[in-house]
Amino acid sequence: MAYIEATDIVKKPLITEKTTWESGDRNRYSFEVAMKARKPQIKAAIEKLYGVRVERVSTQIRKGKYFRTRFGPAKSSDWKKATVQLHEEDRIELF
Repeated sequence: MAYIEATDIVKKPLITEKTTWESGDRNRYSFEVAMKARKPQIKAAIEKLYGVRVERVSTQIRKGKYFRTRFGPAKSSDWKKATVQLHEEDRIELF
């Protein structure tokens, strides 16, 4: 699948207690990305959007959770998480 824009690949930054700690202590940032995006595409999109140098990209496929509704069992969608390690001199201001 060919992506046109960097915003098609990177959906949103993930702001949790763990990712906030990693961003300050280890210079790592986590993002929700498109399921079919590959590591080189994610690296290029982060560098273009935030103007930083990415050293490493790690990805995970997060499975959706099952839950019950009044219409029967349902499942939330699977999603892909990317954690990027930045160059030690670069930072991203998310808030």
